[in-house]
Amino acid sequence: QVQLVESGGGLVPPGGSLRLSCAASGFTFSNYSTSWYRQAPGKERELVAFINSAASTYYPDSVKGRFTISRDNVKNMVYLQMNSLKPEDTAVYYCNAFVNSRPNWGQGTQVTVSS
Repeated sequence: QVQLVESGGGLVPPGGSLRLSCAASGFTFSNYSTSWYRQAPGKERELVAFINSAASTYYPDSVKGRFTISRDNVKNMVYLQMNSLKPEDTAVYYCNAFVNSRPNWGQGTQVTVSS
């Protein structure tokens, strides 16, 4: 079955950087788009980065220029490089892939931006 496992979260001061990783299995990874979402306490889950099978990307304005999504189709991995982090980036970050006509989610990894 589809499995997505995130890692790399943690506590970082404002202005710092983190790199999140997502290991994918159970489907032909190179054929599918993948995304990173985040959910802060009391808020809805929101898209922060998208990459399709051709490695074209999309970012909302809130993270554009600070976050970079990438993928490695040999290792079946997707990454999120986050720079210039702000306290408002604090959230649980989730990896997502739309496979078998439904969204599939990882368990999430906590990112906390605080001094």
